[in-house]
Amino acid sequence: MPEPRQRIYRTFTHHEAVLRICCDQFDVVVAEIVRQRRILEEYIAQHPSFQSALAPIELQTDAPEVARRMAWAARRAGVGPMAAVAGAMAQIAAEAALAAGAKEAIVDNGGDIYLKAVQPVLVALGTGTVKLADRLAFSVQPQETPLSICSSSGRMGHSMSFGLCDLATIVAKDAALADAAATQAGNLVKTVEDVDAALEKILRIEGVDGVLLVKDDRVGLAGHLPRLTKTPL
Repeated sequence: MPEPRQRIYRTFTHHEAVLRICCDQFDVVVAEIVRQRRILEEYIAQHPSFQSALAPIELQTDAPEVARRMAWAARRAGVGPMAAVAGAMAQIAAEAALAAGAKEAIVDNGGDIYLKAVQPVLVALGTGTVKLADRLAFSVQPQETPLSICSSSGRMGHSMSFGLCDLATIVAKDAALADAAATQAGNLVKTVEDVDAALEKILRIEGVDGVLLVKDDRVGLAGHLPRLTKTPL
């Protein structure tokens, strides 16, 4: 049996987005990110409320595909469409690479990940807590992909959150939905007492496969998730 090949990740920064990409069609991924960002910015310039809305919003007739994906996810999760932007961009870019002939594409857009893998992938979960910091990970098997794993936090990163959740991670087939649902999950958790209700509410969103929430020393799991493991030392 051949040895698993070592993956090589490359970083691409565009405006405020920092992406880690593993794909032999790297240039396709990069070009699609730039193209979709331009398309979205042109739409926002004509319709600024799309960017500022903190709740689902009606689309204009000239909305491009990326805005439609974001708005659809936002309606299901009950948040503003920009809560889905990183996930939507990651999936569209990965899909472009796969359409161009890539057999594997992993696009991590600031913690919002879309992946199609041919070998197992270890996805680390940065909880930001003292007890669990850098210890948890999902072991994703090729047959589970394509898959998205998107995270939000009220304590880490630059994304907007109205909660105090250390980590809200959503697993779904659609990355825009996973991203939007992660934002909503993070919004719902301010104390450890909020975790159970948040798990139940988020799992009711059609299209969400699984939820992981971390608040202080509490870890809540619901639905179907990849195998949870520890990160290598």
